Amino acid sequence: MIKLLIVDDEQVGREGLEAILRKGFPDLAIEQAKNGKMAVELAESFEPDLILMDIKMPGMDGLEATEIIGGKYPNIKIVMVTAYDTFDYARRALKLGVKDYLLKPSKATEIKKTVGRVLEQIEEETREREHSRLREDALERVMPVIETDIVTQLLFDHVHEVHSDELVSWLGADAGSETFALSVLVPEGSDGAYGAIRDLVRREGAGWVGALYGRQIPIIAFRDNTRSFRVQASELAKMVLETGGRHVRDGWFVGVGNMCESLSQVRQSYREALLATPDPTQPVRYRLYVDKPEPGAIGTAESLLDLPDKRWEQHFFEQIRLGDWDGIRTETLDFLRRCENEGADRLHAQQRVSERLWVSSRVLAEMGVEIGTPTFSFQAQDYRQLRAETGAILDRIKQAYAEHLERVKPDTVRRIKQYIAEHSHEDISLEGIGEKFELSPFYISKLFKEQVGVNYIDFLTECRIDKAKKLMSDPSRSLKEITFEVGYHDPNYFSKVFKKMCDLSPTEYRKALLGGGE
Repeated sequence: MIKLLIVDDEQVGREGLEAILRKGFPDLAIEQAKNGKMAVELAESFEPDLILMDIKMPGMDGLEATEIIGGKYPNIKIVMVTAYDTFDYARRALKLGVKDYLLKPSKATEIKKTVGRVLEQIEEETREREHSRLREDALERVMPVIETDIVTQLLFDHVHEVHSDELVSWLGADAGSETFALSVLVPEGSDGAYGAIRDLVRREGAGWVGALYGRQIPIIAFRDNTRSFRVQASELAKMVLETGGRHVRDGWFVGVGNMCESLSQVRQSYREALLATPDPTQPVRYRLYVDKPEPGAIGTAESLLDLPDKRWEQHFFEQIRLGDWDGIRTETLDFLRRCENEGADRLHAQQRVSERLWVSSRVLAEMGVEIGTPTFSFQAQDYRQLRAETGAILDRIKQAYAEHLERVKPDTVRRIKQYIAEHSHEDISLEGIGEKFELSPFYISKLFKEQVGVNYIDFLTECRIDKAKKLMSDPSRSLKEITFEVGYHDPNYFSKVFKKMCDLSPTEYRKALLGGGE
C-alpha cells in the first residue's frame, strides 16, 4: 500500500486534499501534518512514499522540511503545494529534488492528475526494485552453481572466452589474478566436510570450491599479496584441515600446487597439488608441491631417482586421462628395470612408483573410477618382486577402469545432450548433470569434449541462443523477458553472449528478423 503525507498549516486545506485523494485513490494510506517539524517526524515514523508539502508555514517552512527529509530519505517523492507561483520558489524546489508542484487553489482534476503521475512513478520504481531483488536472489542462488562449474572448467576443460571472463567477473575476481590450486582429500563418510570447507573458503574470501566427487575437493585460491605465498598456502591448508576436527588424521590430506600468474594456468597448479599428495599413510597432513622431496639415490649423480618429476608429469597425466594403461604399465616397469640396472636404491624406487600409483588413483577418482588406495602389500625384497607387485597393481587399476567404461552406456553423451537441451532454461550445472547420470562432473566434461568437440558450456549456450532466436520472432515478447526465459539472469550478459555467438546484438538480430521492426 502506498503511503501519502499531507503537510499544511491550514486544517481546511489538509482535509480538502485528503477528501479529493481518498475519492480518487481509495487504496492510499493517508496521514496529515500541520507544520514542517511534524512532517520531519512523520517521515521517520509513518515512512510515506509521497508528501504533498505546503511551502508557506510558520516555524519550519516547506522548503526547509523538504531539504531535511530529502537528505535523510531520498526515495520519498515530494510535490510542493503553494499559493506563490514564483520563479524563486520553483528554482529552490527543483534543486531539492521536488517532483512536481500544485498551486493553491487547484481543481480536483488537476490534483488527481498531478498526484496520479507521481503514484505511477512510485509503482514503477517499486516493481523495478522487486524485479531487481528477485534477480539478485536468483543470482545468489546460482552463484554456487557458477563457482563449481567455473572450477571444473578451469581445471579440467577449456572455457569459451566470453564465459570465462564474464563468469569470473560475476564471482568478483580478475581473470589475470595470481592463483594456485589445492586438492583436498577427505575420508569416506565425512558427512558435512564439503559444506564446512566451502563455508570456510567463502567466509575467508580465499577462493572458489569445485564440485565434490568421491573423496576429492578441488579449490582455486587467489593470491594474497600481503603475505608470502608459503604463509598463505600453509595457513589455508591448515584451516581446511581444521574443519575435520579431531578426526583430521584419518584420511585427510591437502596438496598445494605452485602459484601461477593467471587463471588460465591454474590447471597446471592443480596437477601439482595432486602430485604433492604423498602416500596417505604418512603422518604429514598437507604439503606444498614446492616442498615435494626428490628421493635420494645410491648411484651416479644423474640417477633416474634424481631427475625432476617434470620429466614425466605432463605425459603421465595425459596417459591416465586417455586410459593408456598398457603404456603406463610398460613405462613404469621399464623405469624399475633401469633403476635396477644403474644400482638405484630399491626402497626409493618403490616410493617413487607408489607416488605415481597414488596420483593415478586421484586422477581416476575425478573421472568416477574409485579404486581405493593402491599400496604395496609388502616391502619387496628385490627388483624382480617389486616389478611383479607393481604390474599386479597396475593390472587391477586397468581392470577397474575397463569396468567403469563398460558401465557407461554408449549413448550417454546423447542422453546428456538431450537433457541439456530440454533443461537449458534452468540453472543447469555439471554437478547437477553428474548427479542425474551418476557420473563424475569431470568425467562428463571429458566425455563431452571428446565426443561432441565442444565443452558443455558452449553446447548449453548454443541451446539457449537457439531458443532465444525462436522467441524473438514473437514481437509481443520483450528482450528482457526472453533473457530470463532462456536461462540467463542478466540482460547485459545475455546481450554479450548473443553478440559473441551471432555477431549481432539481440536488438539488431530482431530488427533483421522482423524486417526492421521490433
